[in-house]
Amino acid sequence: MAGEWRETSLATVVDVKHGFAFPGKNIRDEPPGDILLTPGNFAIGGGFKGDKVKYFDGEVPEDYVLNEGDLVVTMTDLSKQADTLGYPALVPKPPGRRYLHNQRLGKILIKRDAELDKRFLFYLFRTPEYRHEVLASATGTTVKHTSPRRILAHKASIPPLAEQKAIALILGALDDKIELNRRMNATLEAMARALFHSWFVDFDPVRAKLDGREPAGLDQATGGLFPSRFQESELGQIPDGWTVERVGSVVECLGGGTPSTSEPAYWENGIHDWATPRDFSSLQAPILLSTDRKITDAGLDKISSGLLPAGTLLMSSRAPVGYLAIASMPVAINQGFIAMKCNERASNFFMLNWCRANMAEIEGRATGTTFAEVSKQNFRPIPVVLPPGKLMTAFTTRVAPWYGRITANLQQSLTLAKLRNALLPKLLSGELRVPIEIKH
Repeated sequence: MAGEWRETSLATVVDVKHGFAFPGKNIRDEPPGDILLTPGNFAIGGGFKGDKVKYFDGEVPEDYVLNEGDLVVTMTDLSKQADTLGYPALVPKPPGRRYLHNQRLGKILIKRDAELDKRFLFYLFRTPEYRHEVLASATGTTVKHTSPRRILAHKASIPPLAEQKAIALILGALDDKIELNRRMNATLEAMARALFHSWFVDFDPVRAKLDGREPAGLDQATGGLFPSRFQESELGQIPDGWTVERVGSVVECLGGGTPSTSEPAYWENGIHDWATPRDFSSLQAPILLSTDRKITDAGLDKISSGLLPAGTLLMSSRAPVGYLAIASMPVAINQGFIAMKCNERASNFFMLNWCRANMAEIEGRATGTTFAEVSKQNFRPIPVVLPPGKLMTAFTTRVAPWYGRITANLQQSLTLAKLRNALLPKLLSGELRVPIEIKH
C-alpha cells in the first residue's frame, strides 16, 4: 500500500443518517411539491440523474431537506440486479424546488475531526471493493437492502487530504465533461421536441398563415410547405392536404425474442448486439450505442425479426411501456419491444417525437394484469397525422444535425466514462499516485 495512506473503517470518519418516511398520501408523480429523492434518481455506477422524479406535497421536517452538494447513498434497490444499491450521488443545485431526503437513502455526514474530502468520498463509494462488500452483505431477495452499519463497516485506505482533493479533481474533471455533454444533449433534444410540437401538434405555421402572418423562424421555402387553411378529419381539424393514417401502414412494426439462455451456442462469443428494456433504463438520450449482451449467428437465427438495421426506432412495450431510442447500430431485440423500421414517409426522428407526444394514447392501449404490455396488434391501429413528403423531409433535415451531435456527445461520454472507471480503482488504491501540485 502506498505510504502515508491510512487504513480505517468508514465508521471512524463518517456517519450515515437515515431519511424520513414521507407519507405516501402526499407523494405524487407531478407537481406541486418538493422533489422527493429516491433510488430511482441514482445512475448505475453512481451519480445523480433527474428522471423518475417524485413530488411531495405536505409538511416537511426541516432536518430532511437536502442542500446542494450533500452526499447521499441508496439503501434500497428494487431491481433484481441491485443496480444502484449503496451507490452515491451528490445532490445537484435545486431547480426551484427543494430536494427531500426519504427513508430509502442515507445521508453521509463527515465527522468533525476527520480530514476527509466529500468529493473523494463520493468516488470511494464507487470503488469495486466497496460495491462488492455492500452487495455481499445485502439482505432481501426481490428487494435488496443495506444499512448504515453495513456501510460503515467498510474499510478503506485514505490518503492525506491534499491527495484526496487531487484525486477528486482528476475524476471530477471527467465527470464534469460527461455532465456538460448530458446538458447539451438535453438542450438539443428539447429543441427537436419543441420544433415537432410547433409543426405537427400545434400547427403554428399554418395558424400564422391563416391569420395573414409569416410563420416565425422559417425561411420562405420551408414556410411555403405549410398550407394556409385546415380541413376536417377523424381527429378533428388538421392542415389541408395532410392525411390521417395508421402507424402500422406507415412504418413496419416488429417484435423480437430471446434465444434459449441455456444454449451456449446462442451466447458464447456473441457478436451481434441484442437489446432488452434494461439497456434503456440508464440512457440519458434517445440513442442506443451498445447493449449489455451479444448473441451469435445461431442465436440470431432464433429471432424472427433478425438483425434490425441502424436507425430503427425501438420502443419498450412492457416492463415498462415507453422507453424510446434510435439504434445507432444493427441490433436484435427481445420480446419486450416494438421495433419501427421507418422510412421517408415517416422518419425515425419524426416517429420518435410522435411516440413521445402520444405516449398517453400508447399506454392506454396496454393490457395485462401482472404488468402492462402494448402488443403490436394494439399499437399498429393508432392514427397518426402525416404531412406531405417534402415537409417530412424538411423536418428530418432540420433535426438530423441535432441528433448527430447528441450521438457524438454520447460516444465521447462513453469514452470518458471508460477512462474514469479505469482510473478510479487505481487512484483510490494508491496504485497510481497523483502529484499533489495538481490541486492548484
